[in-house]
Amino acid sequence: MMVKTSVLENGCNAKRNGREDCNRMTDDRLNNKKIIVTGASSGIGAQLAKEIAKAGGKPILIARSADKLGELCKTIYRDYQIDCPVYPLDLKSEAAVQSTAEVIFEDNGEINALINNAGAGRFAGIQEFSMGEIEDVFSLNVKALMQMTMLYLNQFSSTQGDGHIINIASQAGKLATPKSAVYAASKHAVLGFSNALRMELAPIGIHLTTVNLGPVNTNFFDNADPSGKYRQSVRRYMLDPHKVAQKIVKNLFKKKREINLPWWMEAASRMHGIAPRFLETMLKKQFNKK
Repeated sequence: MMVKTSVLENGCNAKRNGREDCNRMTDDRLNNKKIIVTGASSGIGAQLAKEIAKAGGKPILIARSADKLGELCKTIYRDYQIDCPVYPLDLKSEAAVQSTAEVIFEDNGEINALINNAGAGRFAGIQEFSMGEIEDVFSLNVKALMQMTMLYLNQFSSTQGDGHIINIASQAGKLATPKSAVYAASKHAVLGFSNALRMELAPIGIHLTTVNLGPVNTNFFDNADPSGKYRQSVRRYMLDPHKVAQKIVKNLFKKKREINLPWWMEAASRMHGIAPRFLETMLKKQFNKK
């Protein structure tokens, strides 16, 4: 199923109660830029879509739920007078990703940025996983991210040096903890892929940023932590998805290597690189909260 919307000129033309009303604060970096966001139906993805529209960009939204994407698109138009195309898609289907990319290119022309935000995980011991479940995590977190990146690279305006790929990784990819072996391995793969690709793209002016986050207060934990115990234990440390999205959008089309949140978790991951045994012993109680 494909949902298409008309493209409006980037201007505040909607009128309410006889007056022009627009919540947008146009940013020259994003004005009229077409930015794909995967996993856009909720959480960080939905907040990213709103922040992009608020800055005058055109978010192109991908997720599985057509209904949620449709509602988000209505909200964005109501608040920012930006009409955003939405494309319901299961990113784990290689054939569907390929065919949808062709439609997106045909509908929208040149793409300026790609935010690989979609991801999933489950906090459990490795023996609790089947190989099928492991394949599902890697199919979405790693394979789909790599396929999307490969497909959209040639659509970027590399001659102007303003193409940008943002890969949402995780602090778990830097500092693994018990019951996150599968998830941490997938995010470690994202970091390795991104670090190599960044150097490949530098000569042609395409930027690549990885976003490494600690726990974020989203529905990610509905599947990752069905019992709710881990979510409850770290609730006071959770990042606000709205603030995370603001930080990411603020760095769009900038030469930013990494965004690391929260700062203290990034400090812990760096210390782990220097003294892993010491840190694992010192933080054993915190690491075993899952």
